[in-house]
Amino acid sequence: MNKFIETFKNIWKIDELRNRILFTLALLAIYRVGSFIVLPGVNSDALEQAMGNQNNDLLGLINTFTGGAFNQAAIFALGIMPYITASIIVQLLGFAVPYFQKLQQKEGESGRKKITQITRILTVFITLVQGGGYLTYLNSMPGAVHQSLSPTVFWFSNIIILSAGTIFAMWLGEKITDRGIGNGVSLLITIGIIATLPRSFVTEVISQFNGGGGFLLILEFAVLFFVILATVLIVQGVRRIPIQFAKRMVGRTGANMPAAGARDFIPLKVNASGVMPIIFAQAIMFLPVTIAQWAGNQGGGIIGQLSDWKSIPYNIIFFLLVVLFTYVYTALLVNPQQYAEYLKRQNAFIPGIKPGSMTQEFIDTLTTRVTLPGSIFLGLISILPAIVAAFGVNDAFALFFGGTSLLILVAVVLDTLQQIESYLLMRKYDGLVKSGRIKGRSGMQTIGAGM
Repeated sequence: MNKFIETFKNIWKIDELRNRILFTLALLAIYRVGSFIVLPGVNSDALEQAMGNQNNDLLGLINTFTGGAFNQAAIFALGIMPYITASIIVQLLGFAVPYFQKLQQKEGESGRKKITQITRILTVFITLVQGGGYLTYLNSMPGAVHQSLSPTVFWFSNIIILSAGTIFAMWLGEKITDRGIGNGVSLLITIGIIATLPRSFVTEVISQFNGGGGFLLILEFAVLFFVILATVLIVQGVRRIPIQFAKRMVGRTGANMPAAGARDFIPLKVNASGVMPIIFAQAIMFLPVTIAQWAGNQGGGIIGQLSDWKSIPYNIIFFLLVVLFTYVYTALLVNPQQYAEYLKRQNAFIPGIKPGSMTQEFIDTLTTRVTLPGSIFLGLISILPAIVAAFGVNDAFALFFGGTSLLILVAVVLDTLQQIESYLLMRKYDGLVKSGRIKGRSGMQTIGAGM
């Protein structure tokens, strides 16, 4: 406990770190306040009652990411999700379109600025489309919209407000990244997810004690602890491929190159794809349900089972899709040819492996093997909420046992803590942990950064 208090004192002593943390907390507080400001013309009481009668996994997921703002018809109802969607689209274009590949890989800082500008513009268009759909959804809720308000005025004013809210949330995220601590956009999603945790936690505690299940509650928390521990291990897990430099570079251009025989490594992450496979798999699972609703199907038969996240068919298909998308997304992110070319340019090689095609084949084979446990773990994490819900955990709290929510929370917390630890170590203070070091994104040693 004394070590914990001393660490906080050290954090407070560093002026820059203290100011960054306070700045981040202030902007996150502003974002949360906006999640309770209801759009003009919306009857919040009638909307809450109407939302309580709805059962839609997609809308429930969006509501979780926005911290309840979606169901409250707040000015931040769409949250940062349009920006996330735009970022994913631009990232995928970077794999398929040569122009975007050039911007991402060869044009450096100017290319990143162009990518950022394109993402912002695309965010506006996506917000207008999603905002229009959201307002249509509100109009379909009985009594949610005041009838005294002109439909044209309601539509025009609120589409502007929703768009402004998303753009403002995007600006908050960028400012947190620049002047705060951690990744701003990720923190906005995280704070939305965390906002639903207290109510879910209290509901679960009350329901378990009312049912006389004190022991089951302790067992439940123990399982949650080990799930989080396993998630941290997988998020940080890497397979190190040793590399060796053949010779020392002479002259000014080689002043920073390793000496002959120096060893380094290529870190292949066990979970290189992050949370993206789960997001893609969820999008695919929503498609048949959405198409069936448009066709007038009320959710019977197999369609009804695919719309129930706790059904066996849903979880089997979901698991297989997550495993498949993990391999696909990892193949897009990890390019063995680029690694082989980079090693050749740096006069480096993998011991026992010939440079060129043999190195490329070796890295490709190793990536495939390393991805297998990562993909299976992601698949298990994605269906774990349904498994714990089958044992009596309430649905809201069960979502924190796995899926997108848990992976985002773990990844963002680790990344933020790693940045804080970097400040402490630069000022010659002890880190956040007594032994070892927190490994966030920026703390990973990688030779791929120069590619």
